[in-house]
Amino acid sequence: MSTLDAAPRTRREATAEAPKAARSRLRRRMHILGDLLLWVTASAGVLFAVLAVLTMLMGFRVMLFATGSMSPTIPAGSAALVALVDAPDVRVGDVVTVDRGEGSLPVTHRVVAVEPGAVSEERLLTLRGDANAENDPTPYAVSQVGRVVTSVPGVASTIAALGRPTVLAPLGVAAAGFVVWGLWPRKRERGEGR
Repeated sequence: MSTLDAAPRTRREATAEAPKAARSRLRRRMHILGDLLLWVTASAGVLFAVLAVLTMLMGFRVMLFATGSMSPTIPAGSAALVALVDAPDVRVGDVVTVDRGEGSLPVTHRVVAVEPGAVSEERLLTLRGDANAENDPTPYAVSQVGRVVTSVPGVASTIAALGRPTVLAPLGVAAAGFVVWGLWPRKRERGEGR
């Protein structure tokens, strides 16, 4: 090694290399950000795909809670995953969703009494919201109900918004953009992969 090779860099050489190093760091950070966004998008896609399979093939539904009648167990603004079950399988203490007929929203309350119905597969369910002092006015004659499997507080408004075309379309475009960006071939940095 000659003394010329070991000579310190001049100020001009160091100044010329600084922007290159800064650009290289910025590119690395953008790649990391892109990878992170790709993983987040992929994870959300997997979650939505699992929910779609559960709802279409296994009879699950997602219920959104606008009122606090089931508080504190299921506060207003929660979303719940509900599995369809036959009425004979319902027990006192279950939290169930019952359809109330055409033009009315379903009700989700706790079962406080189960009685036989008019036929063997039917039951009369007396329900009460955890936050309510009294039972619902009349028992519900049902052959099938939705039993709450799990609930997540505070996500109902987000899920409701995701169902609107004005939100869903731009999110789809953004997700596609992240996937393309994440999979787009990248220039290799010097010294990378040696």
